[in-house]
Amino acid sequence: MTALTSAGAAVALAAGTLVAFGSVPAQAAAGATLPFTSVEAESATTTGTRLGPDVTQGSLASEASGRQAVRITAGQRVEFTVPRTANALNLAYSVPDGQSGTLNVYVNGTRLSRTLAVTSKYSYVDTGWIAGSRTHHFYDNARLLLGQTVQPGDKVAVESTGTQVTVDVADFEQVAAAAGQPAGSVSVTSKGADPSGQGDSTQAFRDAIAAAQGGTVWIPPGDYRITSSLSGVQNVTLQGAGSWYSVVHTSRFIDQSSSAGAVRIRDFAVIGEVTERVDSNPDNFVNGSLGPNSSVSGMWIQHLKVGLWLTGNNDNLVVENNRILDTTADGLNLNGNARGVRVRNNFLRNQGDDALAMWSLYAPDTNSSFDNNTITQPNLANGIAVYGGTDLAVRNNLVSDTNALGSGIAISNQKFLDPFSPLAGTITVDGNTLVRTGAINPNWNHPMGALRVDSYDSAVNATVNITNTTITDSPYSAFEFVSGGGQGHPVRGVTVSGATVRNTGTVVVQAEAQGAATFRDVTATQVGAAGVYNCPYPANSGAFTLTDGGGNSGWSSTWSDCSTWPQPGQSNPQPDPNRNLAKGRPATATGSQDVYTPGKAVDGDANSYWESANNAFPQSLTVDLGSPYAVRRLVLKLPPSSAWGARTETVAVLGSTDGSSFSTVVGAQGYRFDPATGNTVTVTLPSTTNLRHLRLTVTGNTGWPAGQFSEVEAYLTS
Repeated sequence: MTALTSAGAAVALAAGTLVAFGSVPAQAAAGATLPFTSVEAESATTTGTRLGPDVTQGSLASEASGRQAVRITAGQRVEFTVPRTANALNLAYSVPDGQSGTLNVYVNGTRLSRTLAVTSKYSYVDTGWIAGSRTHHFYDNARLLLGQTVQPGDKVAVESTGTQVTVDVADFEQVAAAAGQPAGSVSVTSKGADPSGQGDSTQAFRDAIAAAQGGTVWIPPGDYRITSSLSGVQNVTLQGAGSWYSVVHTSRFIDQSSSAGAVRIRDFAVIGEVTERVDSNPDNFVNGSLGPNSSVSGMWIQHLKVGLWLTGNNDNLVVENNRILDTTADGLNLNGNARGVRVRNNFLRNQGDDALAMWSLYAPDTNSSFDNNTITQPNLANGIAVYGGTDLAVRNNLVSDTNALGSGIAISNQKFLDPFSPLAGTITVDGNTLVRTGAINPNWNHPMGALRVDSYDSAVNATVNITNTTITDSPYSAFEFVSGGGQGHPVRGVTVSGATVRNTGTVVVQAEAQGAATFRDVTATQVGAAGVYNCPYPANSGAFTLTDGGGNSGWSSTWSDCSTWPQPGQSNPQPDPNRNLAKGRPATATGSQDVYTPGKAVDGDANSYWESANNAFPQSLTVDLGSPYAVRRLVLKLPPSSAWGARTETVAVLGSTDGSSFSTVVGAQGYRFDPATGNTVTVTLPSTTNLRHLRLTVTGNTGWPAGQFSEVEAYLTS
């Protein structure tokens, strides 16, 4: 046998916290309190091949926990050091498309009689109707009761019996003994359910639910097959012996549009056979409504399209202490009209869309929250997404390893369909930890930040308070403000306070929309390229203003070139001396007339123009160049059309390095614009000029009673 070699220190995801054994720093204590501890394969001992780290869409490593995994072939193994007392193992893995096989399992060198089955059956999902998607969902999870108890420091190994297997992460858990039947409950077996899984238990479950109204349906240990969904579920508790013992096999468990409520679902597993994503099919654990004052707890939900797709009346629903794994779409979606819903202390891994989402379709989600959840590896969207809604909260969650089309957390007015209720009231985003989140959006051909506020289809006018956030190892930016639909809708009302950003790949703030945000006590270290990328799109849509509320450090620089995207680890480029420093930069003015906004003076199009308020001199146009520059020459333009007759504008040039204190660079004088010479003038600046904020103050115009410029260009060359 080939000698085992150590691949590094063990890292565990325990109690919702990344806990390190060795030199890897621990993360903040956000997320769920979990009954298991996870150990990464790349931190175990192995005879296989380590993959990653890699964030490239479509690679195995990009979908793995920690962006790394270990590939083993026949006879090769990964050996984990057990981090806690445990009697059960869950393994996240991938095998090549179309293949299945087994893994031998060893405890302290002794092979168990049982093997761990591995398959590609539930992996390799294609969603061609989703722009920017590729084949994804490479990983799956398989679990095994070990039949013995192992102690911290013991060794558990998995070994390929022939199939190539990529091992991602192992979860070690001490599973309690099976619970007993509650007094007075109605057992599904008393109604004819088959615990061997051979017979169809659908009618037995229906009969037990009908017989137990106001009481409890008991699901004893065993495997039960249900071939069609349950409906009419209300005023009843469905309870199992524990999610490792009582297992219901169905791809559609509850499907109902309404319920009187008081439904309690707890302590069993629902494992489906969903292998593709078909959005018209209700292939969900719960589809529709459980009714008011219901709860879902202690469940193991796997191999479905969606865990819970909730519509109708689910007032005051509590969803807590569940595991939702390997869904081809969302883990949970509050699909409008959610009131007072609490989703807390859940673990979600390997979702094919948003892991947790609130989508205010038809009616707003209100007064609902996602609290203390641990989310890892959503492979085609966000960890947590809030699409519209009123007075919502996202608190103390741990999100890691998002992939294509996704941020760790997205607060968005992307509507998808109508009628949609945009963000309103107060949106609270507090105490969240985001690890390796954010990804390239192939539709935009540029990155999505770890935490994104998106005026996709309409302006963000709600109060958005983002507090006490920790963002670590984002491959790109930390905070992104964008109008993702490309319409330039503003983002307003945002405050970011008490954030810690470590080792972000590109920038701390990626501002691509007009609007404003206040930053307070935001500290950053190991910033990859620059502190701020501030280049609103479209270029003439207006500026994004970052207000310094005090206590910020480590991210004062601004990316200098809006024509290029910063790459991870790239330093701020030295500007091309022949590049127009003002093109595409944020522009503001003392006033503007109709559609002739300030951004049109820096959009690169000499036919569009800024026009100030009329009959109200003086008027000023200010351009933020992003960083201080030794500007030596300005080129001022009006539209070249002969319809623009010759005129003289009286202009003074002022400059500032901080945006608040301006000094005169060139005093007021008349500049002649003539269509015969292209309606262009050049202003030479003194050799001592150094400015970031360029201001042109117009006090006269012989052609029109307003300040007018179609382009303001700034160059380093004289």
